[in-house]
Amino acid sequence: MEARNADFFGPVFYESTCMPEGHTVHRMARDHSKHLAGQAIRLCSPQGRFAAEAKRLDRKRLTSVSAHGKHLFYRWLNPKTRGGRATVMHVHLGLYGKFRIHKNPPPPPRGAVRVRMIGESRTIDLNGPTKCEILTAPQFQKLNDRLGVDPLRRDADPEPAFVRISKSKKAIGSALLDQSLIAGIGNIYRAEILHLLKIDPEKRCQELSRQQLEDMWQLTVDLLQIGVKQNKIITVDLSAIDKPISRLNKDERLMIYKKQNCSFCNSPVKKWTLGARTMYACPKCQR
Repeated sequence: MEARNADFFGPVFYESTCMPEGHTVHRMARDHSKHLAGQAIRLCSPQGRFAAEAKRLDRKRLTSVSAHGKHLFYRWLNPKTRGGRATVMHVHLGLYGKFRIHKNPPPPPRGAVRVRMIGESRTIDLNGPTKCEILTAPQFQKLNDRLGVDPLRRDADPEPAFVRISKSKKAIGSALLDQSLIAGIGNIYRAEILHLLKIDPEKRCQELSRQQLEDMWQLTVDLLQIGVKQNKIITVDLSAIDKPISRLNKDERLMIYKKQNCSFCNSPVKKWTLGARTMYACPKCQR
């Protein structure tokens, strides 16, 4: 997912995957908050599909940008509401959504820009999201309630997820893609996490031990935090890498995803459909 070309400022890239995983969305929230939070933002919808909502938010103060799993939430201070309650704009990028960040003054909109947010020094364009909407308080609560625990949030409590997973007959490889259990894990992370823990993706959730659940949670937290910091998925042991992280290609950063051979034992990698996505695992290491 790009966030830079000849018109853009600085070396800001978002990793290109079919659908952004949690680390990318949290990185976006951090970047957007840095460039726009605390400012009265000018909003417009060059495409026109968000015109009424943009007019409603135009020149309101953006108080914060946060992420939960693969969802972004922009909170705008609205002094006309009771108690100055924030108005929430929800963005879910889906498969085709992307952001572009420009120095001001920005270039003409490129493509079908759903919403353009113009701050004091930076402009952020959003193209092609699955969702870009203003949520009422009940709508926000409903969405929040159906999302699982986010490993990147400071208030994350994995216990409810442990309880639900331990009762499920689903394959753990399918369960890790269920955003109502753990929010933010996508196809790459699920393959890498299960491979590093040497767990068979077809193993039923209810057969996992408590220790395996705790190890899985901690590894997920660690890998996603690395992903936010480095702005890319990295699952190899960085202490064993003999060249700068910036020079690692995608194949060098991963252990099993789209590999021909297992990084541990060199056995041929098995590939099949699990949870409607392509799963990669080592039949030998992940028995």
